[in-house]
Amino acid sequence: MFYSGKIIDCHCHPFVLEKDNIAHYGFPVTADDFFAEMRRTGYAACCGSVILRMMEKTDFEDIRRANRYALELRERYGNFYIPGIHVHGEYPQESCAELEELYHKHGVRWIGELVTYIMHTGAYNCEGMFPIYETAQDLGMVVNIHESDLKIVEDVLKNFPKLSVVLAHPGDVGSAKERIRFLSEYPNGYLDISGTGIFRYGMLRHALDVMGSDRVLFGTDFPTCAPGVYEGGVLGEHLTEDELEKVFYKNFETLTGIVV
Repeated sequence: MFYSGKIIDCHCHPFVLEKDNIAHYGFPVTADDFFAEMRRTGYAACCGSVILRMMEKTDFEDIRRANRYALELRERYGNFYIPGIHVHGEYPQESCAELEELYHKHGVRWIGELVTYIMHTGAYNCEGMFPIYETAQDLGMVVNIHESDLKIVEDVLKNFPKLSVVLAHPGDVGSAKERIRFLSEYPNGYLDISGTGIFRYGMLRHALDVMGSDRVLFGTDFPTCAPGVYEGGVLGEHLTEDELEKVFYKNFETLTGIVV
């Protein structure tokens, strides 16, 4: 199917320093390469967090550094890049202050993708995360998390019913069906299609049928995954024009209030 509308990638990981580049095969090499490739694929904008790699423990200064890298990239590449930021469950007071500052002074609306297994920031349902979620909920921010344990995700969704929580990655067939069914039970739960899942034909159609067309967002996980593959995966399914628009950009704009 031909599609000529906007595409916003809600899940990517740009970088400032070479050591934080998560590409597996050596390209993109620089931030310029990264954003040139996203533009070449035809995206209108992309959103996501800067991941700091090769760290055994993360303190709050590391969190601030990653977030300032994201702001730096927006300064360099304009509104094509929408910053995603990090928080830390062991530093709830500092994280809440960070959310307030980045929201009010810099217009940041997206938290994540949060990746505890790389950034070492504590479990998503640890005690320190709850005041952070409460602040995010009050501000109307969106949280994008990487988590396979649905009991942990459930703790967040149940305790913060007005917080929009985007679960990253559908997973393969069995786990994808379970995650989609699980998210369908929580009105504040959303799915981004980055990572595994989209290559299984019918997954996206199934997600829309079970969850509804307002709760699935387009994402790629670039530069780990190839952005063109995800665009093709969406276009290869039997979606209406309205469903395509919602997945490709409208759901993101509705959640964040950011119109590209």
